[in-house]
Amino acid sequence: MTCSKLFSGDLPELINKVIQYFRYDYKTLYSCILVNRLWCRLAIPLLWEDPFLIKKPKNYRFIEIYLYNLNEDYKTKLNEYVNHDDSFPSNTLFNYPSFIQHLDTSKVCYSVEMWVSSIITKKQPSRYFIRDKNLSNTQILNLNKLICKSLFLIFIENEINLHNFEIVIMHKDIKSFDETFELILKNPNFIHNIKNLKFYVNKITENMTKFLKFLQLNCKSISSLYFSLSYFNQSIIEKDLSRIIDSQENLKRITFSNVSYSPLYHSLSSLKRPSCSNTLNTIIFYKINFKNIIVLDEVYNQLNVLESIHIVYCYSLDSKFFEQIDKISKPFKLKSLFLRQVLQIELLELLIQKSGNYLENIGMYNGLKQILPLITKYCSKIKYLGHILLDNQSIHSLFDLIRNITQNLNYLTIDFSIAYSHHYNDYDNISSIILCNLGQVLPFKLEYLNLKLIINISDFEVFLRNSQNTFIKKLLINSIRDNESENIYPSIKEYIMKKRRVKYLAVLDFFDGKFEDLFSLKDKVEEFQLHDIQILGYHHLVIDVYNFIMET
Repeated sequence: MTCSKLFSGDLPELINKVIQYFRYDYKTLYSCILVNRLWCRLAIPLLWEDPFLIKKPKNYRFIEIYLYNLNEDYKTKLNEYVNHDDSFPSNTLFNYPSFIQHLDTSKVCYSVEMWVSSIITKKQPSRYFIRDKNLSNTQILNLNKLICKSLFLIFIENEINLHNFEIVIMHKDIKSFDETFELILKNPNFIHNIKNLKFYVNKITENMTKFLKFLQLNCKSISSLYFSLSYFNQSIIEKDLSRIIDSQENLKRITFSNVSYSPLYHSLSSLKRPSCSNTLNTIIFYKINFKNIIVLDEVYNQLNVLESIHIVYCYSLDSKFFEQIDKISKPFKLKSLFLRQVLQIELLELLIQKSGNYLENIGMYNGLKQILPLITKYCSKIKYLGHILLDNQSIHSLFDLIRNITQNLNYLTIDFSIAYSHHYNDYDNISSIILCNLGQVLPFKLEYLNLKLIINISDFEVFLRNSQNTFIKKLLINSIRDNESENIYPSIKEYIMKKRRVKYLAVLDFFDGKFEDLFSLKDKVEEFQLHDIQILGYHHLVIDVYNFIMET
């Protein structure tokens, strides 16, 4: 009875909660719009809140749906380049632009470029046709720029409720997007309700500088702020960043990214002010040079509700950096530590000891073998164990660590290609030891396991047998093999597919200088699907550390 009421639409609030659960599950949402009118009305806004995010290769026709809403002035400008087929409907079932909540300028620019390219080459059906088949590069650039500006005009005129705004502009997109800032500057309501702002540009223009000042006056609701200060503009916008921080009323998370030379003095000092010190709970340092940063301790001591700090692929973590950490008068809540540089073991021990059980995510691309005993000694709440450089002496320390953190461990990456690049002489032996012992120490359940190893069949089957009591939601295997006979698919079929031990699987096989992704093998993909295992591309399923931190 309840099920029939659900499908007939008698329980709209419950239906809405169910459909909200499918956010970003586009395949399911597309199915929902076919059930009935109510389901369609509830699912469509989720499909259109960020259409530029949907990864549907070679299909950018949603841009044409937006262009239905273009005003007459811009239609005239667009008609200088293209004409359209009047046999198509002139209106749409929904006001699709009004559903937009997330915008990423780089994705908008890319989608526009792909759509323009498709109508020029006629690679997909379209209601639009290029008037001149021999457009110059300058004309194509002008057309891209016009469409980008047109799309933002449509969003502004529909008074969208924008929550996430990512201004990501590389050199090639500056000309295409810079004029769009002029539109935004004339329409402050467009950014008034932004909760998450990302600003990452390679070159600062006059309009961008105006926009940064415009933000200070017209956007005070940012809860998550990301600023990337490239080499060319660090000194120019660091003070603007400070003023933006000062203007916020509920800033909870801030990310500093790609800072090479700026000491971040003004922006870090802004965090000490009461408007921020009583709201900020997360700081992420991503690819930061700490060499000239000298106010960490005094800033940290003023943050009253800080819950976590994340240090990801930063450098110049030298004695001056650790002197500041040592001066901190309260627990140092370092939650994530991912490093590529080699630290002195004394400094590394100080950092790990200072962080203690706050540390949950860790990985060392160029770590020392001493790191594993240190983590085992001081950190028992590790959830994400990433890239750790291994040799024969440190492998068993890894197994000891996994045993020690098994109740919390949920994400594990063992990437032997790192060791491979360091010219070890016993690649096969280390991979063999890992495969023969890892399955015995894994927890009963893992969200994510990524194995990038030199694999021989006998050792691989030992791993599969020993780990058969572990359910792995996302299993990734990057198989490096030396001979053609070491085909791992029969073993995967026997121990994984038939026993349904994973939900998502990705396999990338490297042999004889070539990569083969399981995702590209249609017959095998369909066979796994019959056993309720979804095959994804290896690089699609690999966790990006920064994105992982942002999502957890």
